[in-house]
Amino acid sequence: MLNFIAHGSDTALPPLLIVPGLFGSGRNWGVIAKHLSTTRRVLALDMRNHGDSFWSDAHNYPAMAEDLAAVIEAEGRACDLLGHSMGGKAVMMLALTHPGLVERIVVADMAPVRYRHGAAHGGLIAAMKALKIDDLTSRMEADRRLSETVEDAGTRAFLLQSLELREGPVRWKFNLDALQANLETILDWPEPLPQGAHPFGGPALFLYGGASDYMRPEYQPAVRALFPQAAFEAIAGAGHWLHAEKPRLVEAAVAAFLAR
Repeated sequence: MLNFIAHGSDTALPPLLIVPGLFGSGRNWGVIAKHLSTTRRVLALDMRNHGDSFWSDAHNYPAMAEDLAAVIEAEGRACDLLGHSMGGKAVMMLALTHPGLVERIVVADMAPVRYRHGAAHGGLIAAMKALKIDDLTSRMEADRRLSETVEDAGTRAFLLQSLELREGPVRWKFNLDALQANLETILDWPEPLPQGAHPFGGPALFLYGGASDYMRPEYQPAVRALFPQAAFEAIAGAGHWLHAEKPRLVEAAVAAFLAR
């Protein structure tokens, strides 16, 4: 089963699963998870091939939805879900294929469409694979070396959160080979949908960065076709990493939606 970090305690409210995107982990969502856990149990997940979860050659949305289903079944009741980017697609797939396990969903900056960001993501994977890490002793030195291929300091800081420097050999906590091999699948959206999938009739919030191009107006019909109760809300001034750029606004929007 997927690794997760649990926050808060069981209450009458459904547990909330936080499902990170590509290169993300449950640790990245720690502060938001803690703040949202004042009224319910919150589980911040590591997806397959990420963090402390299992590695697999398969990395597609039906498989990721089954991973989420296993966590919810272990919880013993239907859950609310918050998924960002790749995690948002996994949440959508779960809602379409296992609606009985889902109360409400929040999808952060993602639509059920194919994206064309392969060169950028592929470049990050290549940079991590090429980085000399066996003799590293500090994150500062890792950042210096990674800066030779990844210019943006924020991106480097995000990636380096998943570089294990303390326990055992220095290693990336990503299955980079599997992510590289499945990158086109990660960017894609399955069409046709898996057999038995149906539109999800429950409440759904599609939260997106006002400065991001991941949720364009022309994508909204595709969302509404699968999620007829979808509501859309922009986080002003935020890009694709809206939860990192505007965490308090994201928390407020998620909390307000879940309280309806």
